[in-house]
Amino acid sequence: SRFETCWPALMKDSHGVIIIFNPELPSHLKEIEMWYSCFVQQQPLLDSQCLLVAHHKPGSAGDTENLSLAYPLNKIKLIHSNLEDDPEDVRMEFIKYFKSIITFINESREREEMSIIS
Repeated sequence: SRFETCWPALMKDSHGVIIIFNPELPSHLKEIEMWYSCFVQQQPLLDSQCLLVAHHKPGSAGDTENLSLAYPLNKIKLIHSNLEDDPEDVRMEFIKYFKSIITFINESREREEMSIIS
């Protein structure tokens, strides 16, 4: 990718990664493995800091709802977004994800402060 030189700047101090892909494109299913490897494993971030979003375009087949991803992607929270059907579900999932990241950041900060004190 021509943007690879920018990746270190994008990754610096990041606390979470959201990978959005089109589950109907086989090329995307290969690419998300690469994104996961670069942006999650190499940082390293925990799988709980990562969210996969399978985005279904309007009028798409929809039989990809029971999408089964291979290891290690199958350990990550996967949500399906279809803004025609249930935008509210997607919004709730995003809020849950952001809350979990904020909790993680706060706990990490507290651990750091405790280690400085002791």
